[in-house]
Amino acid sequence: MSRVTAGSPVATRTARSPSASARAVLLAVLVAHLVVVDVLFLTAGTGKNTVLTVAKFVGLHAATVMMVQLVLVARLPWLDRRLGMDRLTLWHRVTGFALLWTVLTHATLVVLGYALLYATPALPTFLSLAGVPASLFGILAATVIVVIAATSLRYARRRLRYEVWHALHLSLYLAVLLALLHQGLESTTFASSPWATAYWWTVWALVLGALLTGRVVVPLWRNARHGFRVAAVVSEADDVVSVHVTGRDLHRLPARAGQFAIWRFPDHRGWWRANPFSLSAAPDGRSLRLTAKAVGDGSAGLRSLRVGSRAFVEGPYGAFTALQQVTGATLLIAGGIGVTPVRALLEETTGPAVVLYRVPTPADAVLLPELRALAARRGATVHLLTGRTGPGNTPFAPPDLLALVPDIVHRDVYVCGPPAMTETVVRSARALGVPRAQIHAERFGLA
Repeated sequence: MSRVTAGSPVATRTARSPSASARAVLLAVLVAHLVVVDVLFLTAGTGKNTVLTVAKFVGLHAATVMMVQLVLVARLPWLDRRLGMDRLTLWHRVTGFALLWTVLTHATLVVLGYALLYATPALPTFLSLAGVPASLFGILAATVIVVIAATSLRYARRRLRYEVWHALHLSLYLAVLLALLHQGLESTTFASSPWATAYWWTVWALVLGALLTGRVVVPLWRNARHGFRVAAVVSEADDVVSVHVTGRDLHRLPARAGQFAIWRFPDHRGWWRANPFSLSAAPDGRSLRLTAKAVGDGSAGLRSLRVGSRAFVEGPYGAFTALQQVTGATLLIAGGIGVTPVRALLEETTGPAVVLYRVPTPADAVLLPELRALAARRGATVHLLTGRTGPGNTPFAPPDLLALVPDIVHRDVYVCGPPAMTETVVRSARALGVPRAQIHAERFGLA
């Protein structure tokens, strides 16, 4: 793609963006941990032969990758608000496959190392190791990780219902338990001294404590505290519905415009069925609103919710908020039902704002009257972009985007919509010279 420039200097940033700060903190903690682990290995990591020494080194780093994986999905508020669940989930997926290969490499080296040590073939060596409890736990953990990785491949994932995939994915916690038993029974580097042992298990306690707190304690505590209930169900269009949820002390819920929550309505689909929906209005301390289009069983049935029925809310989550704004102006771009977080953001972002709303036809422009009313109150501009994308109608191509928003390089660009549209906007913004720190794309999802 040829580069198109806006002919004006990029807006000056006065501070590091929240996402950059969070990445720096994560990297610093990881590097510090690896330094400690490698020092311990160099001082006490010698195995019974060279192959087993390398196997021990790989095993220590496989455990570290597993720790990182758990932290990424712990839904720690500080990380989530700065990096977003979409980015953390992507990193979790990448580290998941890194874990697979490090675990398989560790296991292969262990078998080869003992085969060389005792001058026996690999298969009999493997079978003999399976009879040792410490090795058996490691083998079982590796097996579970292989199954999880296989079901996470795109080919398999697209053919599984989310609930089935999620249930299989929960076996990761079984793999963690088996891996901990394996580590506890093995005489490895972290058992070389009392200090090393204390360090290793303290790190594991912190990781598991963060996971338990973020995934279990905080959601249960928030729901017990706020007692979420359905307050109203409003039809916005034939296939779009808004659900208003109220509760106690909602002004104490740390929710921001642009975030989403994972919603469960037990009376509608039971406790195990969940959907991520964005807040379609800025939280006001009295109620929360979600707006959903009927694209599946869960969203299609929302209009049948009974007023007063129970709601279980996990979150809110996401970094698609005004916290990320680094300039004095914004460009908010929505595609289809992606207008929901954009409509909420228009209430909270500061400075001059331009909204581009992309839909096939004007009839598909959900919440457009609200969007225009909000824009009128704060002096923002709304452009409704309709029609099929094709020759003569490419609003998000660099020249057309620049024509719509000539000062785009001076704005934070927020975009939420179908994946293809989102990727087009991000590429065009970069081609126009918008710094990465000013581009914020929402790609939330449970998987």
